Amino acid sequence: MKAFIIPICLLLFSRPVQPVPANGPALAEQRPAVLRLSNNELSYYKEAVRVLRVQVLEEANKALKQEPITVTASSSPRSAGGRHDFFSEADYWWPNPQSVDSPYIQRDGMSNPANFTAHRLAMIRFSRIVGALASAYKITGDEKYARAALKHCRAWFADTATRMNPNLQFAQAIKGRNTGRGIGIIDTIQLMEVIQGLLAMQEAKAMDRTLLEAVKTWFEQYLQWLTTHQYGKDEMNAANNHGTCWAMQVAVFARFTGNKQLMDFCSNRYKTVFLPSQMAADGSFPQELRRTKPYGYSLFNLDAMTTLCQVLSTKENNLWEYQTPDGRSMKKGIAYLYPYIADKNKWPFQHDVMYWDQWPVAHPALIFGAEAYNQSDWFNTWKSLDHKPETEEVVRNLPVRHPLIWMN
Repeated sequence: MKAFIIPICLLLFSRPVQPVPANGPALAEQRPAVLRLSNNELSYYKEAVRVLRVQVLEEANKALKQEPITVTASSSPRSAGGRHDFFSEADYWWPNPQSVDSPYIQRDGMSNPANFTAHRLAMIRFSRIVGALASAYKITGDEKYARAALKHCRAWFADTATRMNPNLQFAQAIKGRNTGRGIGIIDTIQLMEVIQGLLAMQEAKAMDRTLLEAVKTWFEQYLQWLTTHQYGKDEMNAANNHGTCWAMQVAVFARFTGNKQLMDFCSNRYKTVFLPSQMAADGSFPQELRRTKPYGYSLFNLDAMTTLCQVLSTKENNLWEYQTPDGRSMKKGIAYLYPYIADKNKWPFQHDVMYWDQWPVAHPALIFGAEAYNQSDWFNTWKSLDHKPETEEVVRNLPVRHPLIWMN
């Protein structure tokens, strides 16, 4: 595999770059140093456990009874891929009423309920199961939760009969236009809590080390595809939440596989691209505000950026504290949106064309930000919001649904 080398000059500007990854040292050597160890910050975790304990254990005990469902359980005749290939269709594309056989046409912000979503729903189910089991393991230390989670991971990543191929070649296809797109890479944000769950359980006696290595190999292959295929390059260079989500998931997968070069790349991209190019001076996200669902997209991008900070911050390189020369920072981003999370009626822009009533929920930006900046009001608002949304669109666009496994 080629060496991962990024000239320093490229990291100083926001123009597109095209990384090539390399396998890094072992995970234990590359895991970021623990940041949040103060009594005050520990209290946020303890209070979060108190808030979530009943819900987590109820969800995990249901998950114990579930059998794996992977991409091989369903298929679509419109997919250009094979049985082991993930397939999804672009949400906002519809049949042309003038001619049913012509290419689909776009209706931005309006999801087509007839599109194929079975693989995406299976991946979300997988994420929710492992996230719940890992959270329960972290709270109780009961090995049964780890054993149950491994069964699902084996089916998705290791079992040759049911595993998913490590690429998204056929994600968010559009009938009559393309068989897949880089924009579809956002679908695998659902795998982040699977990986974070495995990290939370990696010291369990029930952990299957051979399986864990097989999962790491799967993600090494997926990272190779994400950073070298044109779809991955397109998504990396996206100027809105898609670019943020590329870096967010690459950072999570790179930490899991011990790829420090990619972790550093994502950290620098946050500093040199996301803050300067996506965030306005007041902390808002103009690229999201111009969409037909400005509220939901702004919340989604904020959650993605704060998760990136949560994953990559170290004592030596604390993204939470970083700010651009003109003062753009993660704290400013949360502070901008917080009043509209606490009281949505204050939102000064147009309402989302769909799902306006379903937002906000218990966003990770609030709990991560509260911990990072000791903001009790953000934390109290997080406590008051819905911690278990069931609307499919909300669940899909909530990158962190089990915050306990992301906290120390």
